[in-house]
Amino acid sequence: MSGLDWPALMQAGLRGLGLRPAEFWALTPAELRLMLGERLGAAAALGRARLDELLAAYPDARAPEGEGEQDE
Repeated sequence: MSGLDWPALMQAGLRGLGLRPAEFWALTPAELRLMLGERLGAAAALGRARLDELLAAYPDARAPEGEGEQDE
């Protein structure tokens, strides 16, 4: 079994999107998911541990004296 709910996908594609059967079966599951509005390859939310790793790898550099300051 593929793990995909084919009856629901067929209903969404044929009824919801108005695809013809040949158009539906020509799509890959990823293409169908995209057409149904799912974002593909969305990155997971950045967790605190990963943020700490990035901060350690790319620490903020202190600007030389006088640079980056705005005159009022």
